[in-house]
Amino acid sequence: MSSSSSTSRPAASAPGTPAPPSRADPFGVDTVLGGIRALASIGPRDAASPASERAAAYVAGRLRAAGYRVTLQTFAVPAGISWGVRVPAGTSVDVVADPPGFDPTKPHVVVGAHLDTVPQSPGAEDDASGLMVMAEVARMTRQQPGALPVRFVAFGAEEARGGNGTLYAFGSRHFVAGLGAPERRAVRGMVALDRVGVAAAAVPVCHVAGADSSLADAVRRAAAPVVPTRGCTNKASDHVSFVRAGIPAARLGSVPYAAYHSAGDVPSVVDRGQLTRSGAVLWAWIRSPR
Repeated sequence: MSSSSSTSRPAASAPGTPAPPSRADPFGVDTVLGGIRALASIGPRDAASPASERAAAYVAGRLRAAGYRVTLQTFAVPAGISWGVRVPAGTSVDVVADPPGFDPTKPHVVVGAHLDTVPQSPGAEDDASGLMVMAEVARMTRQQPGALPVRFVAFGAEEARGGNGTLYAFGSRHFVAGLGAPERRAVRGMVALDRVGVAAAAVPVCHVAGADSSLADAVRRAAAPVVPTRGCTNKASDHVSFVRAGIPAARLGSVPYAAYHSAGDVPSVVDRGQLTRSGAVLWAWIRSPR
C-alpha cells in the first residue's frame, strides 16, 4: 500500500477536444453460457407455447438492460408438424431492440437469432447459443457503436411447422413484411446467428445458394485478421426471409452435431471456444467500414 495520501485523477480534456471513444468490455463467454443455461432450463420452446413467451421475456430483459428500446411484434403461427410432433396454432413474438434515437429509414444493419425450438428439444445450441451471442454483442455495441446502427432481433417461429420443411421462419418473414420501402432500402445487411456454439476449427458463414454472396464475403473479410471462417450455403434460417426481400443476408453457424433437434441439445453440447469465435466474427463485421 502506498504511503502517499494524494489521489490521482485522469487529466481533463482541453476545451473543445472531443472525448475519446468508449471501448466495449470484452466478450463475456461466461455470461453467454449463463444465458444459454437459463434458456435451456425453460425446456422446449415451441413458437406458440408459454415457454417461448418466457424465453422472449428473458431475452427482452437482457436487451433492455443493455440500453436498448425493446418492442414486441406479435404474429400468428399455424398448427402443423414440427420435427415429427404435432404443434398447435397460436401466436408468437419478435423481440426488436433498437439503440436510442434509432431511425429505421437511415442506413443500418440487422442481427438476429431465433427464440423457438422443436418440441422435443431444450435448444441449448439451437438456438440459445445464437440468442446469447447476439445479446452479448448487443451489449458491446451499446458501449462501442459500430460503423452503422444495429437492430438486434430475436425472431419467433423459425422452426418448420410442415410443408416438408418449407413452412418456417415465420417471425423473420413477419418482420420483413412490416418494413416499408424506405426501411427495406435502409437495411445494408442482415446476419442470422443459428447454432453458433458447436466446436469446429472455423466459423461457418453461409449465403443462400444462387443468391448474392457479397454480405457473407464481407463478413469473412472483416473476420479474417482474427478468426478463421469457412464459406458455405444454407437456406434454413431467418436470413432467407431477408434474401427473398432483396436484402443482402448471411448466416453464422450450422456445424452438424449429434444432439440436433433432440432432448440431448443441452448446455454441455456448447463449446465456449466456438461461442467466442462466433462473437468475434460478428463483432468484427459490426465494426468494419461500410
